Amino acid sequence: MMAIQTVRRILILVFGIVLYASPMFAQKQALEKIIGEVEAFELYDRNEFPLGRYLPEVFKKNANFAQEQLAKLESVGTEGFSETEMISLELLKFSLQNRVDEYKHGLYLNPIQADQGFHLSLNYRIRPIRDYESAKHYLNVLNDMPRFAEEHFQVLRMALKRKVSQPKVIFEGYESTYNQHITDNVTDNAFYGPFKDLPSSLTSAQKDSILGVAKMAIEASVVPTFKKIKNFFESEYLPNTRNTFGISDTPGGAELYQNRVNYYTTTDTYTAEDVHQIGLKEVARIRSEMQEIIKSVGFKGSFADFLEFLRTDPQFYVTDGEDLLKEARNIAKQIDAKLPAYFSTLPRKPYGVIKVPDALAPKYTGGRYSGSRSPTEPGYYLVNTYKLDSRPLYVLPSLTLHEAVPGHHLQGSLNQEMSDSIPQFRRNMYLSAFGEGWALYTEFLGDEMGMYKTPYEKFGKLTYEMWRATRLVVDTGIHAKGWTKQQVLDFMKDNTALSLHEINTETDRYIAWPGQALSYKMGELKIRELRFKAETELGPDFNIREFHEVILGQGTVTLPILERRVNDYIKSKKS
Repeated sequence: MMAIQTVRRILILVFGIVLYASPMFAQKQALEKIIGEVEAFELYDRNEFPLGRYLPEVFKKNANFAQEQLAKLESVGTEGFSETEMISLELLKFSLQNRVDEYKHGLYLNPIQADQGFHLSLNYRIRPIRDYESAKHYLNVLNDMPRFAEEHFQVLRMALKRKVSQPKVIFEGYESTYNQHITDNVTDNAFYGPFKDLPSSLTSAQKDSILGVAKMAIEASVVPTFKKIKNFFESEYLPNTRNTFGISDTPGGAELYQNRVNYYTTTDTYTAEDVHQIGLKEVARIRSEMQEIIKSVGFKGSFADFLEFLRTDPQFYVTDGEDLLKEARNIAKQIDAKLPAYFSTLPRKPYGVIKVPDALAPKYTGGRYSGSRSPTEPGYYLVNTYKLDSRPLYVLPSLTLHEAVPGHHLQGSLNQEMSDSIPQFRRNMYLSAFGEGWALYTEFLGDEMGMYKTPYEKFGKLTYEMWRATRLVVDTGIHAKGWTKQQVLDFMKDNTALSLHEINTETDRYIAWPGQALSYKMGELKIRELRFKAETELGPDFNIREFHEVILGQGTVTLPILERRVNDYIKSKKS
């Protein structure tokens, strides 16, 4: 027995030496080393700068680093790589190239949009305090705001100088984004909110210390910062923003837009004109399905009349925000019960349903999902209770499927819970074509899950699908075809059931964020195309739980990688 064990040890040692010395092992080590360097690369000290660094030289350093890593990756062979390693290599190249492109095209020069921006992002930092360490971290965040704002002022001044600022047309009512945080009373400030409900695990001394420092932080850092933001926007930035509209009207804008089309579709397959025509075709298809529902409910009137009926009839609206939240929670729990029939792997992390923070609500359409990378915090499905007369109940099933489960919460949480099976950079990765494409696909999936119980809810699902289809038309119209804002407003009003308030805020978003709106529908179309192919070729052997495992099993990926995975799955099942 001893002799046999000795021989085994020798064989294992010899095999290990041979493997370690093999070219294949060396290539895998090279990839792991580069991934390690990318994950370790820090542009700032998170302890000293908890809100990050945003100066131009930081972005230049980031781009130079990315270019160096891309050069290293060119020499990495792939013989013997597993599927996971191949995907990691492709995603790393995709991610690094985007860093280079963002600097090349000056995308960092516009850290603001109509409904998002550097100062608006601070609202997401308002989270419950769970222990003494999280209290200290939150206080560090508050005290870092003055530097954070000053760095963004420098970047925005550069955008004005280069004539690539955001268009003036998107900033109507923008004062609400900063005025609300300029408060006379410390305890009335939204950033003080987490200190009003400190955890019972803290001692009395700790609570007194935290509250004392918190009041100082609001008085000395938060309020003065938002006063400076107000002064900067109103006296310096907004008066000098550009009067042009689409990104193609800026220096290098046409090339930039095609780059964003490539990035947000994760492929170089489509031109802006291709996407525009796909959008028009989808709008016509969905419009036809809408007409069938209008006919089925016996409505007498035109398509426009039916949309007006949906926008104005009281039966589709609540008058109390709590009622909207209760309905959203009810739908969410109904979906939870159906998930095991469609998914073999479910996330461990739970989610809550809460209202969109007041600070964000005026500029937000529908709802949002706010995830967390912390193992001690849940995700949140945010329901907008602002302007309840523009929050119809018939779209709530679609919204819940998209933002909570099986949409963003399920997909995002599974991505983060992959532990050591994929590198850290992939667990933190988000590509809109995949993430938003998946979330929109789940609205389609909701139909077979039985989540649309009335013709109006089915119509609501189609209105959301139409909304994403019109994005293909208007985004390319704005940035590649010279459309005016009125053309966009008219096209969306004629084809979607969105309220006029929502149409206006959405249009401002498309103007300010070229290409991103394409990702939803282009991603969903690819996933549905791949599902149809799998169902057609596999017939009775098609299994919906297996298919979803293939889609989600490697986390966030590009659409070409996703297509390859599904094709391999079909081939494997057939053989």
